[in-house]
Amino acid sequence: MKDFFNSTLWNTVVIFIMGIISIITQEIVTFIMLGFLIIILTNIYDKLDDISKIMKKSEE
Repeated sequence: MKDFFNSTLWNTVVIFIMGIISIITQEIVTFIMLGFLIIILTNIYDKLDDISKIMKKSEE
């Protein structure tokens, strides 16, 4: 399941839904800011996951 939430398909679905909601509510700037936030959080998660894998390898 973790791989699904990091997949390109999932990101596309989330961005598409956010885009529709932003058009309906006329909040395009909020859509752009949330997009940047999702990108930043995904990058942080990926780096923390890499660090976790490295630490597990060093323990073994």
